[in-house]
Amino acid sequence: MSGITVAVVGLGFGQDFVPIYLAHPAVAEVVLVEPDPARAAEVAQRFGVRRVLHGFEEALADPSIDAVHVLAPVVFHAEMTVAALDAGKHVACAVPMATTLEDLDRIIDAADRSGRRYMMMETSVHGREYLTVESMFRAGEFGSPTLYRGFHVQNLDGFPSYWLGFPPMHYVTHALSPALALFDTTVASVRANGSGRLTPDHARGGFDNPFPVEVGTFLLRGTDVVADVVMSFFQTGRSYIEGFSLYGERRGVEWPADNEGPLTVHDMLPSDGVHRGNRVTTRLHEPADHGHLLPPPLAPFVRPTTVRFPGMTEPVTVADGHGGSHPFLVHEFVSAIVEDRPSRIDERIAAAWTAPGICAHQSALHDGELVPVPDYTAPGREARGGPDPSLRSA
Repeated sequence: MSGITVAVVGLGFGQDFVPIYLAHPAVAEVVLVEPDPARAAEVAQRFGVRRVLHGFEEALADPSIDAVHVLAPVVFHAEMTVAALDAGKHVACAVPMATTLEDLDRIIDAADRSGRRYMMMETSVHGREYLTVESMFRAGEFGSPTLYRGFHVQNLDGFPSYWLGFPPMHYVTHALSPALALFDTTVASVRANGSGRLTPDHARGGFDNPFPVEVGTFLLRGTDVVADVVMSFFQTGRSYIEGFSLYGERRGVEWPADNEGPLTVHDMLPSDGVHRGNRVTTRLHEPADHGHLLPPPLAPFVRPTTVRFPGMTEPVTVADGHGGSHPFLVHEFVSAIVEDRPSRIDERIAAAWTAPGICAHQSALHDGELVPVPDYTAPGREARGGPDPSLRSA
């Protein structure tokens, strides 16, 4: 394959990925798909992109397009993913994969039918902070792990109205996936509770969610470590933060308080046999970029960089979104297609990382009832299965 053609669907958040696909050595062409003509024209002009489509169906019907990257609102993720797979396209999709267990099953079935590659574009396991913590963890610097804490607090006032009342746990993957990747495991069960009460103006989005905050305790398969996760999208007086902290018997690493910047590393020293407790040293640690893991044309995108591709009238500065994770996501998706292999976050792993949030919201609606989570990665497991139907999302 000399080069693939990728359609970027949705040019709000999606425009951040356009220059990375343009820079990828295995991508021959980028096509823009955007219903807003003015936005489509502006992004096309800015990056020198020749082909623009205004309907998703046009992209699916175009035999020259090999893959689509879906960056539409969450409510469209499942339908667009299934339609694209059934049309014979490879699919990358922003998180979450879907918001019901039934739709997770539908996507797995569609991927199986199509034989095409699927990837959920989870930023949290590709950013510089995660990669730095992972390298420490694999080197044994934490000792035996004892606690994982994930959090995503982001007040969405002023965001599009389709976010109003959105169940926070349905977006849990950013806060939970690092634990599942670090421990190479899945969630066995969850108990979650809602905290606070949405005001009427925040609850009018048509969801079944009354909570501005949801707090969950996730029990992980094959490990004694518990993942404690806090999710909040409204009415919580805290600046934006999206990350995790990990603690072990010898080391703890905490996310930057301002969401970006150096990690805080706590190293616990052995007891001196004289004083109570253990002495702990604390230092700041700047996370490394890991750009060396990428093809040279993509490495600059781990930090803000300026690009000028053929057809562009002037240089454009591109931000380093989500901890510099975006070039890693693009490279993994394209590589899975070119190498004809499952992506790192294929349909079953994506389901295993998404289902815990769906089940956590159901637990919160049932006053913290324990809800089992389907094991989508079990050998030979069929797509269907999971909690009692009475606990499934409508």
